Amino acid sequence: MKRVLIIGASGGLGAAAAKACRARGETVVALSRSADGFEITEETAVAKHLEGTEGSFDLVLVATGALEIDGAAPEKSIRSVTAAAMMDQFAVNALGPALVLRHAADLLPRDRRAVFAVLSARVGSIGDNRIGGWVSYRSAKAAVNQIVHTASIELSRTHPQSICVALHPGTVATPFTEKYLGRHPSVPPEEAAQNLLNVIEGLAPDDTGQFFDWAGKAVPW
Repeated sequence: MKRVLIIGASGGLGAAAAKACRARGETVVALSRSADGFEITEETAVAKHLEGTEGSFDLVLVATGALEIDGAAPEKSIRSVTAAAMMDQFAVNALGPALVLRHAADLLPRDRRAVFAVLSARVGSIGDNRIGGWVSYRSAKAAVNQIVHTASIELSRTHPQSICVALHPGTVATPFTEKYLGRHPSVPPEEAAQNLLNVIEGLAPDDTGQFFDWAGKAVPW
């Protein structure tokens, strides 16, 4: 039976992914700030929870993230950037996953295929950015993409069958995005989670270090 660790399991997509994995008969360990006090931006909290988690996992999914923090909406232009808002975005969307990835080698088996997946966003793609805006959020997601890519290189040295990737789930209809849906098509968390699990199932070790969308297509850096 596969073992799955989902971090951010109280959020819309994280909860849907946990439910889907359990429905497939997999053993799910779910961690979140609201249920377990897993504060992803605090190094001691991350270490305490992950070092206290027994066994290895076939899948680790980091489903945390924030688009608006403390009322700071995504900027419409570079003129709206503030130090506080940008630092908050980097703390949640880049530093948090990096702290979890610090423990990746202890969470994954060395003798078989295992996936470490981090939720990113297409707006973090530098090559795909054609309209500007959302400076802090874009930059934090671009940073987490680099963190994932770097970690994948290091992880492959000790875990040759590991797959460490960034994933874009599409626009998911949750409280996280409801103010920003506009004309963008969205999908319910259950559908988004299933899409990502399908992508994860199809990944091979040669895919490690890459950035994929919900349909399994590579996203430009």
